[in-house]
Amino acid sequence: MFRVLLNSQAGCRRSFPRDLLHQKIRQAFMLLAVACAQLFSSQAIFANQPTRPNIILIMADDMGYSDIGCYGGEIETPNLDRLAAGGVRFTQFYNTARCCPTRASLLTGLYQHQAGIGHMQNDLGYDGYRGDLNDRCVTIAEVLRESGYGTYMAGKWHVTKHIGPDCPRHNWPRQRGFDRFYGTITGAGDFYDPPTLTRDNTMLTIHTDKEYPAKDYYYTDAISDHAVRFIGEHLDNDADRPFFAYVSYTAAHWPMQAPDEAVGKYEGRYAGGYAPIRRARFDKIRELGLINSSCQLTECVGEWPNVKHKEWEARCMEVYAAMVDVMDQGIGRIVKELERRGELDETLILYLQDNGGCAEGTGRRPRPDFSKRPASAPFKPLAADEIVTTYKPSQTRDGYPMLRGPQVMPGPRDTFIAYGKNWANVSNTPFREYKHWVHEGGISTPLIAHWPEGIREPGRLVHDPAHLIDIMATCVHIGDAPYPTEKGDVDVVPFEGTSLVGVFRQTQPIYKRAIFFEHEGNRAVRKGDWKLVAKAGRPWELYNMVSDRSETTDLAEDRPELVDGLKTEWNKWADRANVRPYDVWRKSRNK
Repeated sequence: MFRVLLNSQAGCRRSFPRDLLHQKIRQAFMLLAVACAQLFSSQAIFANQPTRPNIILIMADDMGYSDIGCYGGEIETPNLDRLAAGGVRFTQFYNTARCCPTRASLLTGLYQHQAGIGHMQNDLGYDGYRGDLNDRCVTIAEVLRESGYGTYMAGKWHVTKHIGPDCPRHNWPRQRGFDRFYGTITGAGDFYDPPTLTRDNTMLTIHTDKEYPAKDYYYTDAISDHAVRFIGEHLDNDADRPFFAYVSYTAAHWPMQAPDEAVGKYEGRYAGGYAPIRRARFDKIRELGLINSSCQLTECVGEWPNVKHKEWEARCMEVYAAMVDVMDQGIGRIVKELERRGELDETLILYLQDNGGCAEGTGRRPRPDFSKRPASAPFKPLAADEIVTTYKPSQTRDGYPMLRGPQVMPGPRDTFIAYGKNWANVSNTPFREYKHWVHEGGISTPLIAHWPEGIREPGRLVHDPAHLIDIMATCVHIGDAPYPTEKGDVDVVPFEGTSLVGVFRQTQPIYKRAIFFEHEGNRAVRKGDWKLVAKAGRPWELYNMVSDRSETTDLAEDRPELVDGLKTEWNKWADRANVRPYDVWRKSRNK
């Protein structure tokens, strides 16, 4: 299927110019370098560890930097905390600030525009903004499957515009490298009756799925259960081969929905409002060493004394916490299955999040036609086999309205409410801004790496900046997987990232390269200790990330030469990576 370029096990940086001639010349030199590197790198890097470990990649949705316990949060995440204690935590790992682009970058090892998803699931008329994975990229699953891995996915896909039951399937998981798939093709929706639910290549509903009964159905649990199932079936039938599992949760994306028992665990925990939780998180983050002692806590958004519906507002965060808690319990079941099978030591588990906390106000205004639950169903029920594709439904399958606004407490299956900007500010402690923006609150994510056979000095922190593009490089490296130069008759764009194996093994730091960002005209470049960042249509700002990670003191006027240099690098990247015209998303909305 693929014409391949063998990977360098020495973990060299893999960033190539766009021009095809230069690319081919660079690839030729890489082939020569690999031939030499193969003679010595395996023993140096892979001593006392398996050469082809299992890989589990876990992605959470719409969560902030400080939400989980081992990154400062009060939400109970003992299983993630355990993985962090037995592995390493990256303190400066970055995503792309939005769900679709992050998944495109994560899966392909490219910047999202290179993979065709610079914005969301809509075709904006330019190669960087097609809303669909293009044929010039390959996924981690495609690369690892070609090298002999079993490949499995459970959860949210969200990298294609084709989301209906009669749509083309060329960019569905089975066609992009996965042997098995259970999850949703679209990006969000009801946790009790998820839209675009699919098993392998067949769309279904919770009522027509004979393999997974619908009693007490909750999507987060279904994702965890299927991940455990796929891993178990692989180990039963193909134990001689390693596996790759991509577990892509929709927790804790709106709507705030969770089982009553899970929500009850957090009752009253947020009654004091935003500021006390932010302060406690900030203090814990500093105590854990996740940020420099000079980092300041940014201004709290929202004044609790002025909140009109305090009980409702606190309940939003209680449900959010319950959603994260249920996800953590599912991760615990995955880990338990690995332990039961004797595979935990030989499995690399990576956990990260797709963007920062979400300030979107979905469902926070009252619904004018229904302010409370009606006594009987006012709408025609949907058939058990009717496929729902909308991620913002107006009714439940049994005919009841989806309720919004502060007149109804969030959590139950007929509510559709987001936790709002003020709690998102808490999630992103101590940083500025949110999902959509490329200030630290929008792009900073935990990255936990757990791999007993491959990580030295567990429990430590890694302060080197790294990015989603590095995950493909890492998987190719540890999977000893040839990376293709061609797919059919199309040239494949070489991956952009750097393997993290040298960091795991403490044999090699991450190369101090520039990392680039763009989403909806918000743009940034991070290089070494410095970050140049701007909101759409606004001037560039400059921050020292060592002394001012929370971006409180703009040094652009003091260091104009540094601004010019970083701006030039950003412009060159934008030209080569299909980023321009980066305001096309706004023009499309104004048509």
